[in-house]
Formats: sequence, C-alpha cells, structure tokens
Amino acid sequence: MKTILALGAGRSSSVLISYLLRQGEANGWKILIGDISQDAARDRIGRAIVGEAIAFDITQEEASKQSIARADVVISLLPAHFHPMVAQHCLALGKHLLTASYVSDEMMALHDAAKAKGLLFLNECGLDPGIDHMSAMQVIDKIKNSGGTLVSFESFTGGLIAPETDPENPWRYKFTWNSRNVVMAGQSTAKYIQNGTYRYIPYQQLFKRITPVSVPGYGEYEGYANRDSLKYIDTYKLQGIQTMLRGTLRNKGFCSAWNVLVQLGCCDDTYPMEGVDRMTHRSFIDAFADADKTVSLEEKLMRTFSLAKDGPELTRLRWSGLLDDEPVGLTSGTPAQILEYILNKKWKLKPADNDLIVMWHRFVYEQSGKRREIQASLVARGEDAVHTAMAKTVGLPLGIAAKLLLQGKIKRTGVVIPVDAEFYTPVLQELKTLGVELTETEK
Repeated sequence: MKTILALGAGRSSSVLISYLLRQGEANGWKILIGDISQDAARDRIGRAIVGEAIAFDITQEEASKQSIARADVVISLLPAHFHPMVAQHCLALGKHLLTASYVSDEMMALHDAAKAKGLLFLNECGLDPGIDHMSAMQVIDKIKNSGGTLVSFESFTGGLIAPETDPENPWRYKFTWNSRNVVMAGQSTAKYIQNGTYRYIPYQQLFKRITPVSVPGYGEYEGYANRDSLKYIDTYKLQGIQTMLRGTLRNKGFCSAWNVLVQLGCCDDTYPMEGVDRMTHRSFIDAFADADKTVSLEEKLMRTFSLAKDGPELTRLRWSGLLDDEPVGLTSGTPAQILEYILNKKWKLKPADNDLIVMWHRFVYEQSGKRREIQASLVARGEDAVHTAMAKTVGLPLGIAAKLLLQGKIKRTGVVIPVDAEFYTPVLQELKTLGVELTETEK
C-alpha cells in the first residue's frame, strides 16, 4: 500500500487533507497526518478509514525518522525553516518531498543528492509561489510557441476577504494564512526590472512604492514588490525581458496604513520590549512615537506621517484597536510579536467569514511586428473560516502533485519548482475541474 504523509494540520491544511483522503479512498492509499497536536490531526481526518493521525515533532529526530520511513511521499506544511530538516530525513530514507514554500539555499544544496537517488523534492507548489508559476508558464509557453517574444511580465497575488465579509473593516483584510508571515512580510530588499532598468526597494520604502492593479469584475487593487523577481527571469526562461515584477496584492489603501506601522518600527522582530505585561495597545504604539507629552498620540502620528485627523490611515489604525487602552495581554514579546497578537484580535477569521484569493498576470509581447497584451486573472472564494480559499489554492496543487507522483506521471527528480508542462498541464487541468481557473483576456 502506498502512503502519503502530510505534516501540519494547521490553518492551510484543511482542503489538502480532504483531497488526500478522497484520493486515498479512490486509490487504496494510506494517508498519514502528522502534527505536534495529534488531536488536531484527528480532527482533520474525521471518520476517514484511510487516514491515521500521528504525533509529529520534527525536533524529535528519531521519532521523525520513524514516521517519515512509513511514507512514499511526504508533504510538508510545517513552517518553512523546518523544511530542510524534513528534507534531510527524506534524502536519507529515500522519500519524495513536496512543499509550498520558496526554495531555500539549504534545500537547493540537496539537488544533486536527491537527483542521484531518483527523488523529487518539489517546492513552490502552492498558491504564490505555485499556481502563479504554473499559470504564468502556461501562457508564456503559448506565446513563445506562437512565435511571440515577451517584453514584460507582471504578476500579483493576494489573500484578501470577500466583499460581504466584515463590511466595516476598512483594511478589507484578515489573516487567512500564517499571521507571523504577514507581519514580517517584505523585510528583505525587493529586486525587479522595469523598462530595462534594475530597481531595488528597501523595506522602509516598500509600502510607499506600489503598483495599481485593475482586476476585471472585481475592482482596483494595489501591489507591492515581492522579494527577488530577478531570479525568475532564468526560471521562466525570459532572458532579455524588459520588465519582470512579481508582487503581493492588497485592497486600495492598505499599504499606506501598513507603512505607518513599518516606519514606526512595529514590525521589528530583533529585540524584546520592556514592560510588556503592563502594556496597552495604545502604549505599544506610543512607545515608538516621539516623547512629546504635550500632544496626543494621534497628533504625534499626524505630525510625523503627515496624516489627516479623519484620514484613511488613522481610520484603519483606530479600527484595529491599535489606539485603544485595552491591555495587550502578553507578558513578553518583540514588537512584531506584540503587533501580531493585537491584530489577531480583529483580523482573525470568524466562523462564517469568507476569504478571497485574487491573482493577476499581465503579459506584453511582440509578434509579427505588433505589440500585444494578455491579462489573466483568477479569483477563488472560501467556503468558511476552515475551508478557505487560501487553504484550497495552497493545498490542492500539492495534493494533485502527490497523486500524479504516486501514479508515475511525474518523472522529474532533484530540487525543482513546477514551471514545466509536465507539472503545470495536469495540475491546472485538475484545478479547473475543482473551480480554480484563470480567465484570459487578450488586447
């Protein structure tokens, strides 16, 4: 009996686990769900006969090896810094590994060894990165095969909330994935190329330099640049392209308000703050403002960031409770940990909330002496706070890839990402049947 081991039963796992259990029943496979909380794993499995919940803690080396040894394919939804530890066990035990995370240097270093053993270590096979790669490469290859030459590629993806969810929320945002990652986002310099010129955006400028994005049928958004777009020039085989930009999508107004928190220093995770047990939301923010006791915190923020008293930035900060005298409720923490804790009070999905995934690509290319443009967009809606659009779009590509691998339909080995037709054709085809599809418009 073939066995899939999925590690992690948290926020993004619900749809993946449901998919794996269905495939297990259809194909006679065993599905192991490992989590540091065995009860959480049991909850995800429910009454499925093919499923088994196990306690899994990657820091317990021998127990981890024993669990991984039971599987043919391991899917890791653990925090990204644990993936290399899982990969080392998979390499030693001869097991395939799939993740939705960016390829780290530690993971890439295992490429030759994995290839020599005939193992696939597939990374970046979730939403962003993942579906963005596959959907982009499908269009890029189509353009190239028709004789076109790419001039520009821009891609933005965001996990947002549906229009009917929390209508009073001025951010139009809640945490639909790891809240720590949201608070820490963008802290490495963003790199991209625009109109033939290399551009670099340090963290302190990131949320000031945004790109307007219009998604047909859904409205206006804003995007900020993601990490290193330049490395995908080679990955996508777009040498010589004039514009290459990948980014994160947010509703209009989000970035200017978030920039206030960045500039204050609230997203810093490098030191613990003092007196956290006595701290209120308001005193947390005030700790980063100037020390002038003759004016209010609001006035300090208005003066420092040129904000209007009833403007959108202060409106968002007030709605989030950041200016309230409510106790934080922690005994210790870094600025980033405290901010995350406070925001979770208002930004945590409620049971009936629906999230929304929005992805947008723009391809500009030349063909037969003419410049042409294709825009492609994908919008996915969650069912509730458990079966979210984020869980669907992160989990389904991993589940489909695991199925294809066990069925012998994927032959690639080594550390790879899903940018070849061997991956994107069958995965996108099945995603379409599951309601996840990009709509293309050519201009």
